[in-house]
Amino acid sequence: MIPRSGARQATKREPGEGPGAGAGLRDEVAEAANVLARLGLVTAYGHVSARAGESMLITPAADLACVTGSGVIEVPLAACARPGGTLPAGAPAEAWAHLALYHARPDAAAIARAQPASTFAVAATVSRLVPLHGQAAWLGESVPVHDDAALLRSPEQAERAAACLPADEALLLRGNGALTLGAAPGLAVARMWLLAAACDVYLTALAASGANPVTPLSGEEIASWRAVGGELLPRLWQHLRRRSGAGFAGPDPGEVQG
Repeated sequence: MIPRSGARQATKREPGEGPGAGAGLRDEVAEAANVLARLGLVTAYGHVSARAGESMLITPAADLACVTGSGVIEVPLAACARPGGTLPAGAPAEAWAHLALYHARPDAAAIARAQPASTFAVAATVSRLVPLHGQAAWLGESVPVHDDAALLRSPEQAERAAACLPADEALLLRGNGALTLGAAPGLAVARMWLLAAACDVYLTALAASGANPVTPLSGEEIASWRAVGGELLPRLWQHLRRRSGAGFAGPDPGEVQG
């Protein structure tokens, strides 16, 4: 589970007071979205957001490969609490999913939304994805499946999905891709890449096992991998940035995981 301190740190760094605030965080969100697109984890759809005080900063309804910091949209977190609340012009219609998760998970500082092909297959096969390899433990003790393929285009639909993720850092959406959390936008994207890899591993193991059951990690093995996630996940993000051609701009803050 992402610590509450991660959310507080992001809130303090980027107060989000008005449309001109948080330029650094806007650029982080845009870069994470660009990397998500270059890694092939989204096509024409998907978004990245970050908590910014009493608002969130989210990519617009646009091709994430083309998003810049100036195009990132500020949405009040209270929008989902208002009867008949609406989203700002240009915000993706599924921004409600981000708002619902920030409301349900005060520890969440950033969210990635994507549609890796393998997530569709796994979400149609299981009700919960268990880790089969160590790095998959950085997604949580397991990954739940929201068993509803409807788009999350209303507060009510989004809240039902968010209720499936009371802890841990990834959620599969049957027929609709996935959501991942992080202490920074890049770390949420790194987790989306890990989720796609975990789904690929699961499908490969399932095909190879035949009549034999696959062997998931034990609770002790999961705990040992999660204990080093704060050290190793930022390194994965930097690798993915370089791999996607985004360059290198120094280390990102890590996460403390239980």
